Amino acid sequence: MTTPLAEVLDGQRAADLRRAARALLKEPLLLAHGSHADEFRLARRHASELRDWFDRNTGWSLRVDAEAARLRKTPGLLTDPTHPAREATRAAAPFTRRRYVLLCLALAALERGEAQIALGRLAQQVMLDATDPHLVAAGVEFTLERRDERLDLAAVVRLLLRLGVLRRVAGDEEAYVSGAGDVLYDVERRVLAGLLATRRGPSMVRAAGLDERLAELAAETALDSDELRFRAIRQHLTRRLLDDPVLYYDELTDAELAYLTKQRAFIVARISELTGLVAEVRAEGIAMVDPLDDLTDVRMPEQGTHGHITLLLAEHLAASDGPVSTADLRRRVRELAGEHGGFWSKTAKEPGAEPELVERAVAKLAALGLVTRTPGGIAPRPALARYAVGETVVLEAGALPTQRKARKR
Repeated sequence: MTTPLAEVLDGQRAADLRRAARALLKEPLLLAHGSHADEFRLARRHASELRDWFDRNTGWSLRVDAEAARLRKTPGLLTDPTHPAREATRAAAPFTRRRYVLLCLALAALERGEAQIALGRLAQQVMLDATDPHLVAAGVEFTLERRDERLDLAAVVRLLLRLGVLRRVAGDEEAYVSGAGDVLYDVERRVLAGLLATRRGPSMVRAAGLDERLAELAAETALDSDELRFRAIRQHLTRRLLDDPVLYYDELTDAELAYLTKQRAFIVARISELTGLVAEVRAEGIAMVDPLDDLTDVRMPEQGTHGHITLLLAEHLAASDGPVSTADLRRRVRELAGEHGGFWSKTAKEPGAEPELVERAVAKLAALGLVTRTPGGIAPRPALARYAVGETVVLEAGALPTQRKARKR
């Protein structure tokens, strides 16, 4: 019996819609040219449905034109520091405070500039803007006199190249850093104009402190009815489930927890229908698991020395009864080097490498919602239990297991 053509077409349309939604969640800025061109075409084809779904369920707006599709995502937690901007290089080092400042100054300069700009000219404009008294008072210094300053600006430019704001015409950033040449770029002004994802223009924010400014940038309109309040809660919960590795119940307000308790099945079903994510519901919270394993920026377990150390420290933390101090983790790394050092890189086994190894491991575990930093040390969270190791049970041939503990993945 053959499948009716209408069913085949509906199935293909649903698959294309899911692929477009997943692409936007992974890369909120899809360009008409480049490596995500196919996903952009799908997003443009299904723009109306996607725009309606994201607006209704997350409060995120979607803008699609002939050049780009931009999903203006705002995080569920404004104070989460575990997913920083990163270098567009293999090292993918997180941005420093100065690089964030340079990124903002570069975007402001590009917004005022022409359709083409040289890196040297951009650097001069950024250097001039960095003399603003407010930045100087905050300790920001950018003079281009040191190589590390030029490296910071090059890292910012490479990020803008990856985002599609700039397109290299001639030259190379390395030559500029070494003082041997310059670089010319085209400025994609429509892409540049779509980068800002705030609900309110930064110039309209009057708050002084960082947390207050972030809250004001993302503030909702006045919620003067139960319907609007419930909608805001639903959107907040959906953003958390889509963006965060784990949504813990103890992080929610009483109103959010009450709403989730009643509407959990509806919320996770809507997410699963669009994205293909599968809800893993536990006593402590919910994780939306990706069977395809590509909607994540942090993976665990992971190959290589740092991945191995992270997994071993995860097992150590999962077996603890409470927070573990950084000093204890460093001692544990030294012990592990004696047991597993034959599989590690040479630099990881050198004396004094423990602080960096522990910091990288803890940063990854925190980004995955598996641990949290507390005044008493690094505290395991419930989801870390999947990396706990129990006693090995050896069974005789033909015997049936009565109780078995194994590594949870």
